[in-house]
Amino acid sequence: MSDSNGRLSVFKTYKLYVGGKFPRSESGRVYEVNDAKGNWLANAPLSSRKDARDAVVAARKAFGGWAGATAYLRGQILYRVAEMLEGRREQFVREVAEAEGLSKAKAGAVVDAAIDRWVWYAGWTDKIAQIVGGGNPVAGPFFNLSSPEPTGVVTVVAPQDSSFLGLVSVLAPVIATGNTAVVIASEDRPLPALSLAEVLATSDVPGGVVNILSGKTAEIATPLAAHQDVNAIDLAGADAQLAKELEIAAADNLKRVLRPQPVDWSADPGTSRLTPFLETKTVWHPTGSLGSGGSSY
Repeated sequence: MSDSNGRLSVFKTYKLYVGGKFPRSESGRVYEVNDAKGNWLANAPLSSRKDARDAVVAARKAFGGWAGATAYLRGQILYRVAEMLEGRREQFVREVAEAEGLSKAKAGAVVDAAIDRWVWYAGWTDKIAQIVGGGNPVAGPFFNLSSPEPTGVVTVVAPQDSSFLGLVSVLAPVIATGNTAVVIASEDRPLPALSLAEVLATSDVPGGVVNILSGKTAEIATPLAAHQDVNAIDLAGADAQLAKELEIAAADNLKRVLRPQPVDWSADPGTSRLTPFLETKTVWHPTGSLGSGGSSY
């Protein structure tokens, strides 16, 4: 196809995002993605079970470095993502408008909310410990301190209808708290998620911290829910029947499960999505002898 000047159009090839790279599905499969009116937009990779396993391997490899980074550094990196999103705002406005059947003005409001949401979670990286951690009073000569730690590798089933704001709302809190993520993009509206991968790849987020797969939600989610090296799963984008099946599969290795629930993605997010994938580490430390002569600590 060429334009009025006779120049050939360059169609975008959407790919998966695994381990900081952009592979095609190992199966070689793709599927058609249409806009809200049924018009063809692009071909997206149709991920396989092997792609899902590769994503888990990448997420596990990246977990130690990401969880071990200072909370302040994670916040700076996530803020950089917001900066990059702002620079590519028009692209995301177009993709969201096409995917969700919105006017340009409404799609712009959605994208702006998604960028603001990313900034919100970037700011919480070094503050969440003050909410869910602290010193505990104990009966004895001890310091007793509780602090949050990330759960590990989290599978995120992205919302099906809110292709960008909903996606950011479930992904950002997972990685803000030091987890790594395997994201299953909206089945019918995956393009904003696949474009987000391009932003992540150029914004200092280490490869493997976020891995994004597109395809049939049930086909990808089922092996991930049963995967022994996945520590938790967010079922935000699963319907009632699929959520039940995934929850049963997740029980095999005692994954943390965040069940789907009605959510207004445009509402104030609060901190409710920051805490489900945190563990609490409690440390006891002797204070030394305390007496009338003072502390020897």
